[in-house]
Amino acid sequence: MICEINGRKIGKGFPPYVIAELSANHNGSLERALETIKSAYESGAHAIKMQTYTADTMTIDCDREDFMIRGGLWDGYKLYDLYKWAETPFEWHKQIFDYAGRLGITIFSTPFDESAVDLLEELGAPAYKIASFEATDLPLIRYVARTGKPMIMSTGMCSEEEIAEAVATAREAGCQQLVLLHCISSYPAPVDQANLMQMPVLAERFGTIPGLSDHTLGTTVSVAAVALGACVIEKHFTISREDKGPDSEFSLEPHELQRLCQDTQDAWLALGKPGFERQQAESGNKQFRRSIYYVRDLKAGDVITEKDIRRIRPGLGLEPKYFDQLVGVKVVRDISRGTPVTWASLGK
Repeated sequence: MICEINGRKIGKGFPPYVIAELSANHNGSLERALETIKSAYESGAHAIKMQTYTADTMTIDCDREDFMIRGGLWDGYKLYDLYKWAETPFEWHKQIFDYAGRLGITIFSTPFDESAVDLLEELGAPAYKIASFEATDLPLIRYVARTGKPMIMSTGMCSEEEIAEAVATAREAGCQQLVLLHCISSYPAPVDQANLMQMPVLAERFGTIPGLSDHTLGTTVSVAAVALGACVIEKHFTISREDKGPDSEFSLEPHELQRLCQDTQDAWLALGKPGFERQQAESGNKQFRRSIYYVRDLKAGDVITEKDIRRIRPGLGLEPKYFDQLVGVKVVRDISRGTPVTWASLGK
């Protein structure tokens, strides 16, 4: 299966697709949002991704305990206040999309309700992301799938049944290009719970393109995921964690994103393909293998003894496995010391 976003092919056989997640790292500033997009582009990301919602499309302004966050990174926040802090206003979207277009970096978004999808359709979004927490919102998945655009879905917290329902809903509604991102919905996620072995299982079970939405600190887990077949890597991105923000603690800075892009590319290049063919890089080192050489001068018709030949470097003569077979065989021409043993010298 191959997915194509804005002209770039994604899937097995193609370099990993690195998405820099802007999320709330604009910290309420349109100027900072644009600066972050530029920095992601300069760091080598293939795409920048936004989140399209408002506090009012996410939840209601309510003080009941159900709406309070207890524990974790956002402890003590009311849901409404957290999303008010983190939202990317709808009125910013066109300017952000236009700016990314001028830079030449692909931009798309995660919609959290139908009004967000409508806005993104007006802006010509080339793909859509479904967040882990919305993976059970089948009406939203259906609405997105009907656009016919490629879909990337995160699977954090999802059971096998929930993933199956989400995938079936997307496909039945018209999605033909689907990427499933393995994800641990913890912020940040502990490295020892990243559970990367689940990623290829997801791809095989649901017949989708595999990838990782990585909330661990650093880039090690993402690079390891590429070795296991990840075709898409998504990481939160900020200009500086020191500026703080809702998602800054588990976001990469520019030098780290640059390293991620390079290391995931290198990891993919290192995979190669199964087989026993000698790699081109080894071709110049044949002289360091052992082979059989004449170590005495011989005349045509002389019979080879064990003292006449040795298994030495370089590797330009017959392989050492033939040594015993050569003893007692006549040479058919004069031989000088330091000549590699060949079948031609034996009349064969």
